[in-house]
Amino acid sequence: MATYMGWKDLETEPMNIGGQLNLPFFKAKMIKAYHSSSNILEDEKKIIYLGNPAGYIIETILHAGDTSLHKDMKLIGQQHSIDLAFLPIGDRFTMGIDDAVQAAEWINPKLVVPIHYNTFPFIVQDAEEFVIKLSEKGITGIPLHIGEKFSPK
Repeated sequence: MATYMGWKDLETEPMNIGGQLNLPFFKAKMIKAYHSSSNILEDEKKIIYLGNPAGYIIETILHAGDTSLHKDMKLIGQQHSIDLAFLPIGDRFTMGIDDAVQAAEWINPKLVVPIHYNTFPFIVQDAEEFVIKLSEKGITGIPLHIGEKFSPK
């Protein structure tokens, strides 16, 4: 994807899954995500494969990417102290609420924000239900609304 974006005159930092990059203000690690990865060119009726999908750990923040539940999430919880995790709950194209709760248990973050839901009819989910199920496991979750800002305490 870095090469493709470079062809579009965007500055990139190439890396691959498992790799870590030390940038001036933070450290980033690329992690596995299980999902498709492509760019659809509607006008040309072409699909361009863009490599393996990924998520990122930036210092103590995890963005799981669009992914299904997978056992590597246990390793993330064992190897990293995650303050904030962004986990998809949309189902159908990513993990759903119950799998995201399991992922949160394995990752053990201090706070979870649900992502990749309610942006189109196929992935409508109840984020409050997700937060309730997290709380039953002793995990704090907070759904954010479009345009809403959040600052951790």
